[in-house]
Amino acid sequence: MGRLTPDVPQLRAMKVRGEKIAMLTAYDYPAARLLDEAGVDVLLVGDSLGMVVLGYPDTTLVTMDEMVHHTRAVARGATRALILGDMPYRSYETPELALENARRLIEAGAHAVKLEGGTARVPQIRALVAAGIPAMAHIGMMPQNVRLEGGYRIKGKTPEQAEALIADAAAVQAAGAFGILIELVVPEVARRITASVNIPTVGIGAGADCDGQVLVLHDLIGLFPWFTPKFAKPRARVAEDIRKAVAGYIEATKSPTKAL
Repeated sequence: MGRLTPDVPQLRAMKVRGEKIAMLTAYDYPAARLLDEAGVDVLLVGDSLGMVVLGYPDTTLVTMDEMVHHTRAVARGATRALILGDMPYRSYETPELALENARRLIEAGAHAVKLEGGTARVPQIRALVAAGIPAMAHIGMMPQNVRLEGGYRIKGKTPEQAEALIADAAAVQAAGAFGILIELVVPEVARRITASVNIPTVGIGAGADCDGQVLVLHDLIGLFPWFTPKFAKPRARVAEDIRKAVAGYIEATKSPTKAL
């Protein structure tokens, strides 16, 4: 199994004392090292790498081998942050399969794993926790269901949806999940979920009242200019800097009067 870390219980302690959890995605060594040095609490090796790194149309094409490959790279770059490995599409259909694949991520350097689903994933979460693998649940909009649902849709708009999400949160907490990622959920519903559980919640597009926030690094720094979610506020324009630097290099290379 991978290296042990005290960070999982520390996240619970952060919720208790009201300290927000800062999580960002990382997919390679330099990003992991930079974010770790900057003080990010959790590095999520997200299956979002399928879109922003590998060029897939969505996350459903990401394989276990790809997740293991990128988890290893992130683990080489981080020394203090908790590394959370995403379990890709169809890698946890049964408790047995979930355990087999989660062990691969832990062996690659993850400290914990994340899987999409609430009440329906209770058997998988129980199996992982029983084996000593910390597991985070992911409720609300679940990107691995994007083809089934025909798009990315905000959840919790009706009383029935809200109650179902609150029930999901209670179920995964009872199963032993150490935290819950809440994606694209009506902020008031995310606030109710956060208040209803003792484990930390991390939101993305779910308002400011979760116990922490997560963003795709490329959205934060403007490294994927072809699409930026409405809820993401870029704090840098790295893609523009790259284009400018490359254009300058090309011009200098092709001009005999300019020095590289």
